[in-house]
Amino acid sequence: MSVVSPAVAQDEGPQVAALTHAFRTGARSPVELAQVALAQAEAINPLLNAFLTIDHDGALAAARASEARWRAGTPLSPIDGIPTTLKDIVWVKDWSVRYGSATTPAAPYAEDAPAVRRLRDAGAVFIGLTTSPEFGWKAVTDSAAFGVTRNPYDPALTSGGSSGGAAVAAACGAGVLHLGTDGGGSIRVPASFCGIAGLKPTFGRVPAYPASAFGTVAHIGPMARHAQDLIPMLAAMSGRDLADWAQGAGALAPLEGQLPPGFPLGARIGVWSEPPCGAVDPEVATAFAAALRRLEVLGAILEPITLPFADRVTDIFEKHWYTGAAKRLLGVPEAMRDGVDPGFLEIAAEGTRFSAVDLISAQAERGAFGMAMDQLSAQFDFIVSPGVAVLPFAAGDLVPAGSGLSRWHLWAGFNFPINLSQQPAAVIPLAPTPAGLPTAFQIIGARGADAAVLAAAAALQGTLAGAGQ
Repeated sequence: MSVVSPAVAQDEGPQVAALTHAFRTGARSPVELAQVALAQAEAINPLLNAFLTIDHDGALAAARASEARWRAGTPLSPIDGIPTTLKDIVWVKDWSVRYGSATTPAAPYAEDAPAVRRLRDAGAVFIGLTTSPEFGWKAVTDSAAFGVTRNPYDPALTSGGSSGGAAVAAACGAGVLHLGTDGGGSIRVPASFCGIAGLKPTFGRVPAYPASAFGTVAHIGPMARHAQDLIPMLAAMSGRDLADWAQGAGALAPLEGQLPPGFPLGARIGVWSEPPCGAVDPEVATAFAAALRRLEVLGAILEPITLPFADRVTDIFEKHWYTGAAKRLLGVPEAMRDGVDPGFLEIAAEGTRFSAVDLISAQAERGAFGMAMDQLSAQFDFIVSPGVAVLPFAAGDLVPAGSGLSRWHLWAGFNFPINLSQQPAAVIPLAPTPAGLPTAFQIIGARGADAAVLAAAAALQGTLAGAGQ
């Protein structure tokens, strides 16, 4: 029997193109749509805690401006007027962004982060700020300052994280487009746990400022109920920004005009079924096997693969992640550190024990791993895996009960390696478990192949979600 909460929105398929057509014809209004999204945000928040801030006045003012543009035939972009949420980890002009922490001053920012500015310039209507764990450090969403974000399919369970509030908002229809960040699975884990789509783009496609303390494992990307809607959002967020030195001087191929017609016939697929750490839940494995059978029916050629550096990649990630936590903690006054998440303090302390040589050695190993992933990806159209190795577990817990694991990344073994390799990776929903819990499918492409990954995700979402276990 399904445990789906009434808060979960009915799946109506891709929304952006239909809504902008309705705006163009006058059948629907950006103001009306903003009002619906704001009302839903208010309705779900007492139970699910998806929003830190809901901005009624700002959203309605932006929606009225969008409506005027549509009436004049001068929309700014394909997402003009679309209700959008932002994560409590990116700067937003005139909003108080807290990074999930009481240690961050509750003061409005004077400017937008580059991705936020690009969305604003495209006419997106910002309805609110979604929840994050403290400093986005873990793949579940809870914090001492702002509480526990719960799963709309069962509020006793976690939403995943760290973009948990964004995933819940998407699943419940509190907005159409949602900005997330992903340093080790933080878009893909909550998207998987909440039954929506999300993309971690190729590193550098979406500009970031200020730079993350976690360095070049951290990405910014789009989340939505359907993969098709990720495409216009990613296009709006992407591009070169001189504030982001880590993007490099090169330009990734634009998405516009680069999208292939869907899932390619005879596609060669590398099947990654064993994570480098942790175990795969049997129900996750069953859903993944059903999806693979469906791909074979569609004509895909499947070949099992083993993750390069499988015996080293967890250690490589830990050295990057823990030293990043140590760097982030430097920004917290010592007098306030007693209130910081104990798990974050633990990994930050471990990060301080690594030497400079330890970190540089890990960076060199990361380079070798990334090269191996580039070479492996060149042999296939895509690599696929489960979206995450486990099912949603108890809200407020860091790891599934009885797993024997001590840290979140040890159950996210299908996720964090792709942050190290900086490849694009999308997750889409699969058929739910017999109890009605979401499962998910991950599609990984070569660096720069975001368009192909998104096209495949959009083409496969309905097909795979309907394939029974």
